[in-house]
Amino acid sequence: MAYGSGGYRGGSGGDRRDQQPKEYFKTKCSDCGNECEVPFKPTQGRPVYCRDCFKKHQPEGRSGGDRRRF
Repeated sequence: MAYGSGGYRGGSGGDRRDQQPKEYFKTKCSDCGNECEVPFKPTQGRPVYCRDCFKKHQPEGRSGGDRRRF
């Protein structure tokens, strides 16, 4: 596969100035019950967590603290 032919664009990163602001939805955390805002529309039957509870529910090794990838 030749990347020099112009067919490869390289992911979605970079300039996001022309994108519309993300819409947030108010909801209640399924764990603690506090009101929070999430960047997606919650669907019935699926839990939604606030930032703190989301951290508690992540599997080990996926805390997001170290996002470096080599």
